[in-house]
Amino acid sequence: MTLPNRPAKDRILDAANRLFYSEGIRAVGVDAIAAKAGTTKKTLYYHFKSKDDLIEAYLVSRDQPNLALFRQWFDEADGVLADKVEAIFLNLAQSARHSKWKGCGFLRTAAELANMPGHPAMKVGAAHKKKFEAWLSQVFQDQKISNPEELARHIVLLMDGAFSTVLVHRDPAYVESAGRAAKEMVAKAL
Repeated sequence: MTLPNRPAKDRILDAANRLFYSEGIRAVGVDAIAAKAGTTKKTLYYHFKSKDDLIEAYLVSRDQPNLALFRQWFDEADGVLADKVEAIFLNLAQSARHSKWKGCGFLRTAAELANMPGHPAMKVGAAHKKKFEAWLSQVFQDQKISNPEELARHIVLLMDGAFSTVLVHRDPAYVESAGRAAKEMVAKAL
């Protein structure tokens, strides 16, 4: 539910977030976003030059909250480093059990824009994935793991593979399985 007393730009971005995530970026038109935001199309285009700009803003708005959530799950987990890495996957699996969960918005957007590699949203998505990988790499480096960059990349591959596979099969057990594999990789690296 949008609050009409909030600034129009915020309402538009909130509406785009909900609609793009639930239905996909190509399936949602600017008319639907403006209507959900309680604004006009003219107001939408006043704040965002194009739908492409709005798609980019949608992903930018998801970047830091998603990264912060992964860090929170890691920090709040009990156990050693390997347990903490697995906890990210276990929390993702729990999220995937919710009926409104649609997977990784960054990967879904990349799939929809696969034929447009220069699209600004593709750059935002790539940067988001690199930030997560860099954070993991730093965590591993702090723990004196040799080749922390390679291990972080392996974990990212497991995570993105789990995101994709759970969307295909609609079975969060795939995310849990990827988490066990990540845990084993980290434990071996220690």
